Amino acid sequence: MSQITEVYINKDDLGKNLYRKKSYYTLCVEQDVLAKDKDEADKLFSDNGGINHSNVNNNITDANNGVETYMVDANYTDCETPKFIGKVTYDDYDGLKNAKENGDVELNTYALEDDTIDPETGECMSKPLDDLKEAIK
Repeated sequence: MSQITEVYINKDDLGKNLYRKKSYYTLCVEQDVLAKDKDEADKLFSDNGGINHSNVNNNITDANNGVETYMVDANYTDCETPKFIGKVTYDDYDGLKNAKENGDVELNTYALEDDTIDPETGECMSKPLDDLKEAIK
């Protein structure tokens, strides 16, 4: 074994050439997190998300039939801002009262990001709807 490569060479390889090829792959990691707002979500993603660089090693490569992996690396390039997907609300399929008593919740993709949950009733309150109700009064 030489210090130059992981490829095993012996006397039968006399006269062969060693080639190395670098290939760049774009890896996309899409993760989800529950947070109170985008700022908290962004901090949670930054502090606890991404890839585990200790797992970026020869195990992620295909190396067969004399091909050996010399080096594996991953570098951060860019990301999007956190995107709102939905809000955890009571699943009122059997009535809001039953859902609250049973702790039945769902990820409501129809709720708005700035909707709030009324602590008394458990009802999802929409800020624009509240503003409209006030204007009607």
